[in-house]
Amino acid sequence: MVNKIRTTHVGSLPRTKELLEANLKRSAGEISDEAFHEILERSVDDVVKRQVDMGIDILNEGEYGHITSGAVDYGAWWNYSFTRLGGLTMTDKDRWEIGDKIRSEPGKIRLSSMKDRRDRALFAEAYNDPDSGIFTGRKKVANPEFTGPVTYIGHDQVDADVSLLKQAMSKAGASNGFVAALSPGSAARLPNKFYEEDIDLVRACGEALKAEYKAITDAGLTVQFDAPDLAEAWDSVVPEPSVADFQAFLHERIAVLNESIKDIPREQTRLHICWGSWHGPHVTDIPFGDIIEEILQAKVGGFSFEGASPRHAHEWRVWQDHKLPEGTVIYPGVVSHSTNAVEHPQLVADRIIKFAELVGPENVVASTDCGLGGRLHYQIAWAKLQALVDGAELATRELFSPSE
Repeated sequence: MVNKIRTTHVGSLPRTKELLEANLKRSAGEISDEAFHEILERSVDDVVKRQVDMGIDILNEGEYGHITSGAVDYGAWWNYSFTRLGGLTMTDKDRWEIGDKIRSEPGKIRLSSMKDRRDRALFAEAYNDPDSGIFTGRKKVANPEFTGPVTYIGHDQVDADVSLLKQAMSKAGASNGFVAALSPGSAARLPNKFYEEDIDLVRACGEALKAEYKAITDAGLTVQFDAPDLAEAWDSVVPEPSVADFQAFLHERIAVLNESIKDIPREQTRLHICWGSWHGPHVTDIPFGDIIEEILQAKVGGFSFEGASPRHAHEWRVWQDHKLPEGTVIYPGVVSHSTNAVEHPQLVADRIIKFAELVGPENVVASTDCGLGGRLHYQIAWAKLQALVDGAELATRELFSPSE
């Protein structure tokens, strides 16, 4: 029986200096696998214990097993798949340099490059001004292309993620954990030079990623599907498509996800919808209300989404008009990953209460808008998580009667 507002987050947490240095050495081949694993294990133990001590109820390993390029890295959630999927050929091109010749046609959506984003075009001067605050020194990361049949080759890596988290949870006395994994549609966003149709690539990614999803849930953990392809991708379509065409695009990808998870327990799954981590205006984001019907077709145990960012905090209203499927919960973001201001706990509580009044407090798990690691300075990220926990405690006092 739920008698409190539970807390979680979306996945990525700030890496320590030691782990960041080990990541760089690993990429350069300057550290042995054994030495890296020792640092990784120690780091996971520490980050799990810190979450437990703070009061996070559903925690993870900080995505520490997903290699990152530095303290600022908006793409580690995606880049980790490059060594876990077969059928890829590495290029020397960063994601800001690929796909810029792709254009959409009526009735058919194709994703363009990062640099062609409509938000970027609308605020071109700000995006190109290094003093605007939009970018914070992200390093270039080489991206691969799909050149052959997609397979899953990351068994050892996902097993390590799961094992390290389970061990750390046991040491810290934690019982509820999750691991983030790419959705099929997100995995398929690299250039496709093998499959005739993009949806064939999405299906192939879904088939391959079944192994990752099952490894996580077989260990008794929840798998979180990172799916910015369901919201953030809207801004990557040039020219802007019709809402109906984008909804059809989502429908196909949700169907693939449902097929890939049909054999795992629904209650061990949650879907994260994201409008992107970059610290920009986001005025070209698609409204949540335009995609919520398709999102709710996902056969998952819960829905994670932005509920605190300046562009999406008002969209709690979608739950006035849409019924939460039976047996599912929501993980609304009540602290933002895209601003340095640390939310006041009372504001966090107010946001939680608003959602609780619409779907029931037992169906609300307070969360973050997106991952905090790689997007915010570590001091600010941890302060936001503390505000999340403190706000949940305030909300609990108001929403639940004291136990007798």
